[in-house]
Amino acid sequence: MDSVSSGSSLQCLAKLLRDGQDDDGDDEHAPCCSISAMTPGSIGPVKKETTGTFQVKSENKKSIWDTEEVPEGSEFDDIWDPREQPEYQILFKQCVGTEDVFFGMSRKDPSTACCEDIVIKIKLPGTKYSDITLDIQDKVLDLRTPKKKLLLHLPYSVDSKNGKARFLSEEETLEVTLRLSRMFDFINFV
Repeated sequence: MDSVSSGSSLQCLAKLLRDGQDDDGDDEHAPCCSISAMTPGSIGPVKKETTGTFQVKSENKKSIWDTEEVPEGSEFDDIWDPREQPEYQILFKQCVGTEDVFFGMSRKDPSTACCEDIVIKIKLPGTKYSDITLDIQDKVLDLRTPKKKLLLHLPYSVDSKNGKARFLSEEETLEVTLRLSRMFDFINFV
């Protein structure tokens, strides 16, 4: 019985750990037993060998990832910006009448699925209205001031062209109201 420290066992172990590309064709270090031919890749179900063709989905073969893999709004991410993030609050708003509240005649309920607008309240202490830069995309709100920065990925798509923002100077709060644009809203708002 061979021990682990014997020369032939060490040669078999070296052959096992060696890459398959390093083979020079010499059989000097032939496997000493059937177990030595086993590699970590041979554990589990037997896989068919591929022909070596790798299908690339992207148009540019040098790209690391596909454009579909990059989350929307990540071009705005700026992790090196030292400005602090302001406090903010996300609220949902719906237009209801007495027929909704008391009689339940429409299909509206208190969930966010039945809300028409999203309201974002951002606390900006020590900030003037003229210092605020606000950029709104379909799923991203980007706010910049000299001292604060907020990059907010919105929970739903919004109509970026038709929104309202007002600065409440006595509360030092920016209030942004955006209309939600979701598919199948015609079901809830008939």
